[in-house]
Amino acid sequence: MSQKIRKVVFPVGGLGTRFLPATKSMPKEMLPVVDKPLIHYAFEEAQAAGIEQFIFVTGRNKHPINDHFDHAFELQNVLSGRNKQDELHRTSDWLPPAGSVSFVRQQEPLGLGHAVWCARHIIGNEPFAVILADDMVLADKPCLQQMVEAYATVPGSNILGVMDIPPQDTGSYGIIDIENKDNAGSQLVKAKGLVEKPAPDKAPSTLSIIGRYILQPEVFDILGSQKPGAGGEIQLTDSINQMTAKHSTYGYRFDGVRYDCGGLVGFVAANVAYALARPEIKGRMVEELEKVYERSGVAQKK
Repeated sequence: MSQKIRKVVFPVGGLGTRFLPATKSMPKEMLPVVDKPLIHYAFEEAQAAGIEQFIFVTGRNKHPINDHFDHAFELQNVLSGRNKQDELHRTSDWLPPAGSVSFVRQQEPLGLGHAVWCARHIIGNEPFAVILADDMVLADKPCLQQMVEAYATVPGSNILGVMDIPPQDTGSYGIIDIENKDNAGSQLVKAKGLVEKPAPDKAPSTLSIIGRYILQPEVFDILGSQKPGAGGEIQLTDSINQMTAKHSTYGYRFDGVRYDCGGLVGFVAANVAYALARPEIKGRMVEELEKVYERSGVAQKK
């Protein structure tokens, strides 16, 4: 019988330098998409997948993340006193149960693999999920929920969220080397290996890993002794690659649209897409976007 995926790791220790000066005093993960921070969407996705324990691997100046997942008593008292019930519910109704949230400090920015390794004592000896908050997936069924359901069909394996990318972009992603090329177009594809950020002419495929993982706990043993890889960092992809000899590893083509909120263009696009997905503001958003489009002069140039 396979173990339930109960725990998730959120690596949130990065500096967010692409968003300076906004991230000079505010964590990148707290940047809002419409009316919720990036990390809030990641938390909701984990909840929808049945996750029970939420582990945040933080760094310096990340205290607003801790505060976001706690009661704001002064604000709540003011809202209650003014009978602003809708606003009051939005501050606390979604909060996780007491004791279900943990914070671990990553003291040095040594890479994604190192950030995940920092959560090893809380994870223990059970499979777990990893969500990168700046990879947003807009989908009818949340991405991690899709992956947990897929995991039930291949228990004891690693599952990586993947998507097809243009060949020229392989140098920016971890790429899957597909075991059976005849099944390359399937939703769940078995990997015989992984390559971190290969040049286009060396990439084994164009199936790239995004920020969603279900991993076996043995990954911690490998991460604990792993040497730096691409970019001089401890790469999670390298450790998963070593695990493929013992644990089956699959890429899962999720249903949905991924937005890379680690960069300005993807972040702005996500704001537009998530706003248009909200029925109560969609009509106004369309009107405003049409006005912006006309004022920008793009329409005339075309």
